[in-house]
Amino acid sequence: MYESFAEVYDELMADVDYASWARFYAELMARAGVSPGTRVCECACGTGGLTIPLQEMGYSMTGIDRSQEMLWNAAQKARAIGSKAVFVRQDMRNLHLHRPVDAVLATCDGVNYLTTNQDLADFLVAAYDTLKPGGVLLFDVSTPYKLENTLGTSTICEDTPHVTYMWQNRWQARSRCVDLHLCIFVREEDGRYRRMDEEQRQRAWSMEELRAALVAVGYQDIAFYGNQKPVTPKPQEERWHVSARRQEALPDT
Repeated sequence: MYESFAEVYDELMADVDYASWARFYAELMARAGVSPGTRVCECACGTGGLTIPLQEMGYSMTGIDRSQEMLWNAAQKARAIGSKAVFVRQDMRNLHLHRPVDAVLATCDGVNYLTTNQDLADFLVAAYDTLKPGGVLLFDVSTPYKLENTLGTSTICEDTPHVTYMWQNRWQARSRCVDLHLCIFVREEDGRYRRMDEEQRQRAWSMEELRAALVAVGYQDIAFYGNQKPVTPKPQEERWHVSARRQEALPDT
């Protein structure tokens, strides 16, 4: 997943306001008592679009991702501006760091790519074990409304001087997943095009499923917010942000 896409990911995501997204996550962390200077891990970090600005805001950031190509691009971007963000290749379902962190983030649909109940449970347990007592888990998901109605069964095309792509989606009602096929043509220096194909799948998780999975692991103070707004989501919200806290350490008896 994302291996060939990594080459053109930043170009195709150029219209995403990562700075605003990072500020919102900083606001959610502040609400949970996580301040700059603390240790934060971002799962499914991609090319560091949020990891790097959060590092620049004062958090000690570690970004993890399954894609070596995405991480290479992230590291190059960080190096170019002198950022000290650290990038490690890991599967978020098996998250394991040498030291516990104050917050674990999973941004930009990372949890949507966990398509089975076991995948989701594995990630939530791994994140819980990685957090300090009282630490906070924050993640966002594209909502069932977005996956079924906005992406749905559709085709999206874009043509730029360097990249042309066709993005075909197919909604699978029974599995509540959307299958995504991207056919990407990259223009080379000699004018010829090189083709890349990418297959992805995202799961539409309901609030009830997410809440139940969090409770089963032991998370507390579970809250759902709208898209970059710390308020209750609207019925046709296209993105939810979720906050949950690891239980505080029990007092000695």
